[in-house]
Amino acid sequence: MLLTRDEESVLAGEKGEGLRTAMELLVALGDIYDAEELVPISSAHLSGVSYKTIGEGGIEFLERLSKDAKVCVPTTLNPAGMDRQKWKEMGISPRFADRQLHIIDQYERLGVNTDCSCTPYLGTNIPQKGQTLAWAESNALSFANSVIGARTNREGGPGALAAAIVGKTPRYGLHLDENRAPAIFVSVELDKVDYSLLGQAVGSAVGGRVPYFRGIRPTVDQLKTLAAAMAAAGSVALFHVEGVTPEAGIHDLKGLDRLAVGKREVEAARNKFETGKDPELIALGCPHLSVEEIRDLASKLRGKHRKGDAEVWFCTSRCTAAKCPRELDVLSKFGRVVCDTCMVVAPIEERFRTTATNSGKACNYLPTLCSQKVVYRSTDGLVEMIS
Repeated sequence: MLLTRDEESVLAGEKGEGLRTAMELLVALGDIYDAEELVPISSAHLSGVSYKTIGEGGIEFLERLSKDAKVCVPTTLNPAGMDRQKWKEMGISPRFADRQLHIIDQYERLGVNTDCSCTPYLGTNIPQKGQTLAWAESNALSFANSVIGARTNREGGPGALAAAIVGKTPRYGLHLDENRAPAIFVSVELDKVDYSLLGQAVGSAVGGRVPYFRGIRPTVDQLKTLAAAMAAAGSVALFHVEGVTPEAGIHDLKGLDRLAVGKREVEAARNKFETGKDPELIALGCPHLSVEEIRDLASKLRGKHRKGDAEVWFCTSRCTAAKCPRELDVLSKFGRVVCDTCMVVAPIEERFRTTATNSGKACNYLPTLCSQKVVYRSTDGLVEMIS
């Protein structure tokens, strides 16, 4: 990879050890993926926040960087392993809480916005079409690529942090026009679409290829759900929806592989999700609930009474929570509103064995990351379980 004179000086350590470490990582990534150059980025979004997932090794890495490095572009942070204010109510141990708060403190020292959300595009980090990004978090980067038309690869946490510190990322993959074209045509043959199940069916079938959808008209929240499920079921980082997403109309569709998704494929996805019964935890908000989703839940629950013994979590960001306090008052009568975290990155395996959710993303991760059996229900189905 060709470096400028200034980039070479950073790599040589002339501008500090933290910058040198970050540049070394970017150069290694660029060499792996045959990138020709580094390109400036407009923003970054970082994963690798929960103490559950990064442990002491991750803390040591952050401590080393934060001694003399700072991010130089707007940078946001993924969910942590707990609500910073309600961790005792969540059953989090003091030891875990101490280490988790230390991790967040290290990111703050690096200059990162610590809103701790997987949906930065809803408020704290909103990219523009055509901007170059370095985003980790599978649903966020897929949404940025697909719905907004920005450009980012599927970054890992360290790579995204390195890019945030240097202000550049290797130019390869989805930064290149030729890699943003659709590879498979998906026709949706359903009267009513559950976007978690659709995302599971398509993600499992296409892997990392770029799908082009015809036959759906999703809302922004449904696009968020679809992006999350496909990224978790496969490794989809970009998709196009005819008549909806900004790059859908610019590509030639001739000669594409074809995939039809109907009732059979959706039921197969549902059957794969269902591994448990009698949930001890009912969790909504993976990805984090939007203002519109919170208002919809509040309208469905208002005037009803709580039923059942399962603990209930409504997961959202602090940025979103601040916009709808009245609606959150309604939700709080039925469960715990938690910010900064979600059921996937919190240590729920220490308290629960079976979780019910409406999230295709969570259904993929709960069995492996949280040792959970899963009950899948639509949003309306979960509302019926708790009211």
